[in-house]
Formats: sequence, structure tokens, C-alpha cells
Amino acid sequence: MAVFSIVKLSELEGAKRIDAEYYKPEYLNICSKLNASGSKIFLKRLIKEIVSGSYVDSYFEKGTLYLRVNNITEFGFDLSDVKFVDVDFSKIPDKIKIKTGDLVLGRTGTIGITHLVDERLNGSVISQHITKIVVDENHINKYYLVAYLNSNLARKQMMRESLGSMQVELTLDATKNLIIFLPLNDLQARIGKLIQEFYELQRCSQNLYSQAENLLLEELGLKDFKPKYEKNYTANLSNAFSAHRVDAEYFQPAYEEVIEKLRENNIELLPLRKFILGIQKGIEPGSENYQDEGKPFIRVSNLSKYGFTDRDQKYLNEELYQQLREAYEPKQGDFLLTKDATPGIAYVVKEQIEGIISSGILRLQINDSEINKEYLALCINSIIGKMQIERDCGGSVILHWKPEQVKRLQIPLLPLETQQKIASLVQQSHEARKKAKELLEIAKRAVEIAIENNEREALDYISKVEVK
Repeated sequence: MAVFSIVKLSELEGAKRIDAEYYKPEYLNICSKLNASGSKIFLKRLIKEIVSGSYVDSYFEKGTLYLRVNNITEFGFDLSDVKFVDVDFSKIPDKIKIKTGDLVLGRTGTIGITHLVDERLNGSVISQHITKIVVDENHINKYYLVAYLNSNLARKQMMRESLGSMQVELTLDATKNLIIFLPLNDLQARIGKLIQEFYELQRCSQNLYSQAENLLLEELGLKDFKPKYEKNYTANLSNAFSAHRVDAEYFQPAYEEVIEKLRENNIELLPLRKFILGIQKGIEPGSENYQDEGKPFIRVSNLSKYGFTDRDQKYLNEELYQQLREAYEPKQGDFLLTKDATPGIAYVVKEQIEGIISSGILRLQINDSEINKEYLALCINSIIGKMQIERDCGGSVILHWKPEQVKRLQIPLLPLETQQKIASLVQQSHEARKKAKELLEIAKRAVEIAIENNEREALDYISKVEVK
């Protein structure tokens, strides 16, 4: 169904935009709500500094962490895939470094995701797709500002102000001129407290997951293990024939080193196929079926070892979703494993969700009487799985992990009691993360209630939810 709005010519006088998209009814509705709220101010009046990051074309094995937009997710930072830049701090301008307490905002991709920088990222460098915001805390509660900028009303305002066709971007000037709803200090403090608790639970979740990873490596005798990549090495021709590979990278000794270390520690290794009862690939319905709203189409970029993310989320219409859901909708307890682009991300579905998985994701039926699924996912996500997958997929421009390679993946087998102990930490991590997500949603909804109705109702909403 076509959607249209009629704007008078007189209302366009002085306007900088005349594209129809800018005047979509939903955007005009948001402007109307913000204008009616009364308590509004431009972002540039509330900050000390705002700057975009810089493009870097070369990475180092260690040095200064380079924060990219894909590291900023809806529910915090994902640092499972990080890059490093120039080891020499003197070569990096201070203005594109971030400090604890700064805000970082994604200006491309899933535009508008905003988070406070924590201690892990202090001194990091931001990419050109990220905007750094230093808040003047004399004028606004920075935790409240996080909730506001992540709210649906603010995010749609950002989408409206974004420019570009191939890659939409929120410019620095547009960011400075975002309209910020500025409620009384009491509501700012209550919403801000929810965001503080959100970050505390996020840290708790990360710590629990790290404990699970550390316990796994300790039990396997790999706690301080670091593979040594050799610059020069040789391989037997017979090995090349048996592996059906002639690329030098495949025979890098570091890949075999981790397996040899496990064998030295008398750890039993079994191929993944021993635990698989069934395997199914997702589906690709075609980009022509992508929509801005509807049921989530879960691609590789929407899956992490912690769960689902809405990074650059695509959607399918209800009719297509209903046609595909029986065969391609993940169920609670399903074991998902990526095979393309970023192969080797493993995740056990914790709650029933609505959505369709893409062809880059495999759904495995695991025999959980033989192995704990959470333990298995952690093994694949760890250095044990990563090294093997890196070897299998090396030499390709676009990475693909073939199903027969997936089945050959070597899995270390610890006693079931130890597996369950490790899995318990992963589950506790998930519970803390789930609670954190709930608090963030409450904070965002409180902002929207204050704008759409009034501040009193927003305070009442927070009080009722806190009681529950």
C-alpha cells in the first residue's frame, strides 16, 4: 500500500530538504510530538565537544584499539572482533580518541545506536562511522541522554536527517541539530538510574561469560596458550594431496599447534559430526523482499556468540514469514552456527523468537545426551574452534565454511559435570544480559511516554514496572 503525505509549498520555504522521504507521515508525526512537548533543545546546546572519527586502512596485531561501528550493538559493545591501530600514540590525534564517560553514536549502518564508553575502551580510537559526544553534565544527565538517543522517536528523527542512497549517513551538523527532549531533573534521574543499572548488568554478564571461557581453557590446559605463527615453514606434498589444498596459509603450523596441545594434555577430541543428529541451512528469499518493518530476517551480521542483534536489520512481510516459518524459524534450544562471511559463530537459542534465518546460518540438531549444547557453543567460539575454522576458510575473499568441513571440526570432550559447570556460567551470563535488555527497553519507553503523554505518566510507568 502506498504511503504519502501532502506538504504545502509555503511550508518548504527555507527548508534544506525537498526529497519526499523527508516528509514521510511517521517523520512528520515525530516532529509534531517533539514540538508539542515544550521541553526541547538542540543537542549542540548540551555538549562540550562533538567529533567524528577517522578512516584507518592498516591494522596491527596489538596497539590502540580501533572501535568500529560494528562493535556498537543495540545492547552494548561487542568486542569479539576488534582491530588495533598505530602502536605509537603520538601519531593519533587526541580528538578521535575516546575516554570513559564519553558517548559514541553510530552514524552509519544501524544509525543512532548510542552508548557510554566504559573503562575497557578508554583511549581507543574511533572510526569515521562513529561520532564522539562529550556531554556537559551541568545541562543534562548523560545516562538519560543515552536512553533518549536510543529511543524510537530519536532514532527515527536521526533516520529522517540522514543523507545518502547507497550508504545512509548522519552528518555531524545533523547530529548537532538533533532535537532533544529535556524533562525535569527528577525524570532524568529516574531514567538515568535505569541506564546505570543496565550497564552494571551488562558488565556482570560479560564477567560471567569471561569466567566460562577461562574455566574452559583452564580445564583444557590452554589458559595461557598463544599459537605461534611462523613466517617460513614447509609441508609434505602428500599432505597437500590429502587435504585437497595447495594454498600455503592452510599449512601454517599454528593451526595444528592448538590440536597438538590438546592431545598432549590427554584431552579426547571428537569430530562435530559425532554429536549432530540433523543439519539444515537457512534460506535467502532475495533482497527484493527486504523491508524496513515486519518480521526479522536473521543474517550472519545479526548473530553473535551472545545472541541476536539488530545491526542493519532487514525484515520480511507477514505473508512471506508465514510461508517460511515452519522450516526456517529457529526454536528455543536450537543450535545455530554461521558458515558464511563470519563463519563459526555458535549460539544456542534461549527463548522462542519470531524470524527467519538466512542461508549463511546452519541449524544443527545436537544430541544433548552426548554433549552439553552451551559447552559445545563455547568450544566453537573459543580459540579451539576459531583456529580450525580460520584454517578451513583461509585463502578466500568471501569466507565460506562448507558443511563437510563443519562436520570435521574437532571438539574437545570434558567430563559432563565440568561441561555443566561451564554451561551454568553461560546461562547466568544470559540471564544478566536479558535483564539488562529489559531495563534499557523500560528506559526508552519511559522517554516516549513523557513525550507522547506527560512526565508524570512516565514516572508512574517506571514505578509500576519497578514494583513488578
